[in-house]
Amino acid sequence: MRSNLRVLGLVMAGGEGSRLAPLTEERSKPAVPFGGSYRIVDFVLSNLLNSGIYSTFVLVQYRSQSLIHHLREGWRLSTPHPDDFLTVVPPQMRVGKVWYRGTADAVYQNFNLIADFRPDLIAVFGADHIYRMDIGHMIRFHRKKEAHLSVAMLPVPTEEASGFGVAEAAADDRIVDWLEKPDSPPEMPDRPGFSYSSMGNYIFEPGALVNVLKEVAAENLDPDFGKTIVPRMVAASNYRVYAYDFHRNIVPGVKPYEEAGYWRDVGTLPAYWSAHMDLLGKRPRFDLNNRLWPVHSQAYHRSSPRVLSGELEDISLGVGSVVDEARIVRSVIGRDVWVEKGAEIVDSVVMDHCRIGHDARIHRGIVDRYNYIQPGETIAAGEPTQRDGSRTVDDLIAIRRGRTRPL
Repeated sequence: MRSNLRVLGLVMAGGEGSRLAPLTEERSKPAVPFGGSYRIVDFVLSNLLNSGIYSTFVLVQYRSQSLIHHLREGWRLSTPHPDDFLTVVPPQMRVGKVWYRGTADAVYQNFNLIADFRPDLIAVFGADHIYRMDIGHMIRFHRKKEAHLSVAMLPVPTEEASGFGVAEAAADDRIVDWLEKPDSPPEMPDRPGFSYSSMGNYIFEPGALVNVLKEVAAENLDPDFGKTIVPRMVAASNYRVYAYDFHRNIVPGVKPYEEAGYWRDVGTLPAYWSAHMDLLGKRPRFDLNNRLWPVHSQAYHRSSPRVLSGELEDISLGVGSVVDEARIVRSVIGRDVWVEKGAEIVDSVVMDHCRIGHDARIHRGIVDRYNYIQPGETIAAGEPTQRDGSRTVDDLIAIRRGRTRPL
């Protein structure tokens, strides 16, 4: 539903995603496929669109061609309203011949976008996470608190919180202290074993954001939201910074059995694989089938998947895929995948346009797009492989994107 409030979405989609290699060898992290039908970036863009935020700039940088192509094909906003747009913004080098040097610098280099749009609020959101969120709830919280900055937060197990910004919040939700990726994250007073951690999503008053970014640039400080902008505003007496508890967010259509406040940073291979497993089962932790809050993506015109024969248990099978007398257990299979006779896929993720040869075996594998797994070949951690660019982490193995179409 369109609001009279002018909200500008700025999506930070420039991440290199080195920890997710080899999936990010030829694409940025937001462009990595997810869930058999989507890209990671589709989740934040769907949250914005479903929340009634139709004016969005996507700031890109590293290996951006795949992402740009996906946004061009899958995110065309065709309306007569001049404020309805989704526009990709590469580094413009307006303040010098430099790339974006951090998340805040990406915004600083594009002040002209803010000046031209003249928003009432700015939603600065990351593009690297899997979740659903009604951003309208956060905006109402922000306005009620008369905040200059609101930060979306959620409790994270303390042993995992060192990778996030961690806040101490007062009873009225005002942030009184901030530590960016601390070695020893403080626990929440009312929830031992958990730390109050940032999701990397912010609502800013435009004037406050512009002023702080100018100060940081003038002082030549690290131009990053978590490292510099948020703690600077928390420490200043003239800014009101509040923590928005993501667990308060209510999204239409979420099933009772889903994990409350589901949010995953899929920046590592184990986290990426685990998030796929969360999509499976009779009562998935994160159910992609939600008609009231859909995940939008590029339309893909193929026939329904076909199962000629085989043993299938707890799988997601993409359109255009064919299974011919194979065994697939607890796996996510993308679009246009052909699984031949005698092949076995267990606890794995197989992306679009792959062909799995007869009697091939994939166990706890992540197989990127356009791969041909040879007949009789085994893809599993601890098993010998001749594939260049494969990577094993713990008991998972990831195979980089194929160079040519195997079908």
